[in-house]
Amino acid sequence: MSGAQIAAALGMARSTVGLVLRRLGLGRLSALDPKPPVVRYERAQPGELIHLDIKTLGRIDGVGHRITGQHEGHHRARGIGYEHLHVAIDDASRLAYTEILPSLGQDDATAFLERALAWYARLGVTVERVMTDNGSAYRSKRFAAALKKAGARHLRTRPYTPRTNGKAERFIQTSLREWAYARAYASSEQRSAAIQPWIDSYNLSRPHAGIGHLSPWQKLNNLLGNDT
Repeated sequence: MSGAQIAAALGMARSTVGLVLRRLGLGRLSALDPKPPVVRYERAQPGELIHLDIKTLGRIDGVGHRITGQHEGHHRARGIGYEHLHVAIDDASRLAYTEILPSLGQDDATAFLERALAWYARLGVTVERVMTDNGSAYRSKRFAAALKKAGARHLRTRPYTPRTNGKAERFIQTSLREWAYARAYASSEQRSAAIQPWIDSYNLSRPHAGIGHLSPWQKLNNLLGNDT
């Protein structure tokens, strides 16, 4: 029932009912909706499923208020465009591959897919399934053709449910926290140059709670039956 309906049923003022509902944290009907259960899954072998996603970042040519905490007098970099962090992460090992590209269109998204598949293949991983959201680049004929050529099945997330692609979402949040916003970069080029050392550390040495505090590289080798 809405606040107005409750007020009418009880013969009370709508403002009084609204005040009580807000105090109880029930000011919105959505607060009464049951939260969907968390369904956690993990593929058994590397390559069974990789998650793809894109994060758009504003280009920079100076230190802004996110780092300095000062809104007055800080450098403003509006209107200089965007760049896009494309990410791929293996579901079983959490091994990640990233590139910073000028667009999120089908050309860059497809080329990134092809390079990511080749990178995983060099590590002994054959990709069977690729999960993406429903962005236009991922729905393009060119992207579909690249998947078909690779013999990989395309899985799409349900509309408006980004948690379905949660491993990619969490990886992006980690990369923003530990790389993109971790220090004051003087330029987009400087920020781009810093991602490779960070992703190397993420893959090779950073413990990951979701895989038993192993690094993705250790987990990959364990799953592939390698000793090192």
